[in-house]
Amino acid sequence: MPFVLLGLAAWQTWSDALRWSDVVVFAVLYVLSGLGVTVGFHRLFAHRSFATSPALRGVLGALGSAAIEGPVISWVADHRKHHACSDRRGDPHSPHVDHGGGWRGMLKGLYHAHMGWLFIHTQRGSKERFAPDLLRDPVITFVDRTFVIWAGLGLAIAFGLGVALGDSIAAGLTALLWGGAVRVSVLHHVTYSVNSLCHMFGRRRFETKDHSRNLGLLALPTFGEAWHNNHHAFPFSAVHGLGRWQLDPSAQVIGLLRRLGLVWDVITVSPTRQARKRLA
Repeated sequence: MPFVLLGLAAWQTWSDALRWSDVVVFAVLYVLSGLGVTVGFHRLFAHRSFATSPALRGVLGALGSAAIEGPVISWVADHRKHHACSDRRGDPHSPHVDHGGGWRGMLKGLYHAHMGWLFIHTQRGSKERFAPDLLRDPVITFVDRTFVIWAGLGLAIAFGLGVALGDSIAAGLTALLWGGAVRVSVLHHVTYSVNSLCHMFGRRRFETKDHSRNLGLLALPTFGEAWHNNHHAFPFSAVHGLGRWQLDPSAQVIGLLRRLGLVWDVITVSPTRQARKRLA
């Protein structure tokens, strides 16, 4: 369905029906839901790289849910299992395990890591084993149970912003297309690219027991998640862009929230620890 709607969006653009309000709605919701995934689902809930209040935990959980990548506890369980078994048997989305050799095996592995794993359930993470802390968290269990509400609210906000900016129902519908379907499709494939491309292509800065790599071309659209080798070297670090020129918008957002007093106990990695793992 996202591919069909992406085709509709391309046709709409070709026909001069794209409005400036659609671009604004797409950008606003892409940033908010994307940071909900990277800052909330990933760095806070999966890796506990900083602490915050129950209220902000709920907000980040709701924003991440609006990306429609699945309920938060299942997302975290799968991701923690990925780190526990990275690029070994048991990894839910490794491009390197049981896909054969040569070009065919590589393409098969890339497809599996990118999105094929979503359609099978043989290696998905058990919530009871990999996310027991979240199952005990009343705020997160509420957000998890009400996932459909947050997903639908993200779409409703796209429509409402479109009507407010374009002053018509038609503007609301085109904003729903771009701020809803297209935004979700793009964000999904950007997220999936960290699982697939960042375990195949790019540079390795640190020694790890997997094939994780840094892919600078994806740094901005992934809000810093594409510094994936850095992340696998130091999974509990709130900062993934460890090099001088490695842009990491998610870390900047966490830093801003810390300065505002909204988050605390932010985990970072000292230069000495980095040097011990640094590849020659």
